[in-house]
Formats: sequence, structure tokens, C-alpha cells
Amino acid sequence: MSLLEVENITKSFPLRRSLFGTGRVVQAIRGVSLSIKRGETLGLVGESGCGKSTLGRCIIRLIEPSSGRIVFDGVDLLDLSGADLRRARRDIQIIFQDPYSSLDPRQRVGDIILEGLIIHDILSPSQRRGRVVKLLESVGLKASHVNSYPHEFSGGQRQRIAIARALAVGPKFLIADEPVSALDVSIQAQILNLFLDLQRSMNLTYLFVSHNLHVVRHVSDRVAVMYLGRIVEIASAQDIYSRPQHPYTKALLSAALLPDPAKATQRTVLSGDVASAVEPPRGCAFHPRCPIADPYCQEHDPALKFAGAHGVACHKAEIGSS
Repeated sequence: MSLLEVENITKSFPLRRSLFGTGRVVQAIRGVSLSIKRGETLGLVGESGCGKSTLGRCIIRLIEPSSGRIVFDGVDLLDLSGADLRRARRDIQIIFQDPYSSLDPRQRVGDIILEGLIIHDILSPSQRRGRVVKLLESVGLKASHVNSYPHEFSGGQRQRIAIARALAVGPKFLIADEPVSALDVSIQAQILNLFLDLQRSMNLTYLFVSHNLHVVRHVSDRVAVMYLGRIVEIASAQDIYSRPQHPYTKALLSAALLPDPAKATQRTVLSGDVASAVEPPRGCAFHPRCPIADPYCQEHDPALKFAGAHGVACHKAEIGSS
């Protein structure tokens, strides 16, 4: 059963008034639909500016969607406000990319984690401190760290603090927005393993946002690839890595660094830059950079078609072509 159902979400940001006139908008998300089952991790991947972080913020309503539905545990979050929305946010937490900027430098670590317990009135005051200590220990930190400040920790340790803060209120669903991209490679593996351990022990569900397909491979059950505000391919992690169908997915995979370059296959190098979200290309949004695009692609926008659980939005993909 799905814990989260996102249905045709859109988000546009109006541009400021300028010499070029008004009424233009940035189309950050253009009709995204996806579902995430309980206990599952969905990896959401794409280049910077594709809309993946905006989608995560729309789900938790840090950003208000322009249209669509977000159904979490049977309740449409867009119908909630005030106290009802605050209660729903106890079940949905977000972990941001930069652990230093997301932590209040003036607060001690214990108070940072304690804040959510106070806001949601969880446990008695005497029990909360014990909960904070257990959370720190669960993410690999020490009880003595409650009295330290964020600047006294390394990047990896600060991210562990951010994870402990998110877990404090007992959420069902975590949105991890590029949670390891600011960390050294050696620390990334530790944090990724921590996510897996916490998921098993706490029965958590994740939306794991990243620009790196090889990072999400380690933690994801399924992977959705996003380009210019749309999902262009979604499938099990095994299918995405063994038989990618969309040219963009293939390019992302070939661009990733490999441990042994001698074993690398011929790389797919994309030409040009990501198109403007203000004026997306006609037809397939990817066609200006696609190595196999033809005139039909330039005029017709492909729908996301499924063959089993593998969906792809490409006129030339083998899957779903019948």
C-alpha cells in the first residue's frame, strides 16, 4: 500500500517585473505524479535546476504547489491548514543538503533536537532529555554532545545531528534533499549506511533526492529520473542501472565516475545546456540535447508510458512502444 501519492503536481514561480514585461513564469514542476510504498526508498535524480528539490519542498508544503494533489497516509495534505497541517508534518520530516546552514549556530545540539519534541508536545519534560540522548546515540554520536554547538562538529557529524533532529518527532516519512553531496566521499558512505540502518530499525520511508545516480543506487528500491520539471523515467533500481531506456538516464549513468575507468563503456556526452524553465522547448523537452532526437521529437511531447513497473517518456524507447 502506498504511503504517499503525488498526483499531477505543478509549481510555477512568477518572474519579477522587468523591462521585458510581466506574466512570465518559471515552470519548476510540470505535472509530476508518483507513489511511494511504506518502507520503500524512492531515489529522485536529475541535474541541478530540474525541480527535484522543489518537488520535495512541495510535498511537505514548505513551498505551496500551484495545482495537483498530495495524498499522505490517505489524507490530502493540500486540504490541511493550521494545527492539522502541523500535526501532519510530525509524520513528514526533511533533511537538507547543507547541515551547517540548517542548524541554528546559537543553539546547543541538545536544544536543536529538543525543539521538535516541544513544538509537538511529545513526552513529558523529564522524559525529553533522555529521548535526545538516545537519538544522538542512534546516529553514532555521544551523549556528551548535547552541550556542544554545531561549529564544533565535522560536516558528517553535523548531518548526523540533522538526522537526529528529523527523527525526534517519530516521523513515518523522510525527505532527504541531497543529504551527502556536501560531504567527503569517505563520509558519504557512512551517512548512506546510517540511512539504511535507521530505515530497518524504525520502518521509515524515504524520498532520497540527489544529482548522482550512483549515490542513490546504494539506498534506493526504485529510482525516478527528472528533467526540466518532469519525470522522464521511473523503475526499480535494478532496471534503471541494468537497462536504462531514456537517453537522459543513459547520459547520467555514463557521466558518473567509475572505480575502474578501464572498464568504462563509451560515454554519452550531452551537448548544450539544460533548456530554460521559463520557455521549455516545444515537443520533447530533452530533444535539443538528445543524440537520437528526430523531427517528430521536436513537435510531440512524449507521455510517461509503462510496461509493467518501468515507465519512460521517450518516443524512441523500446519499453512501452507497443
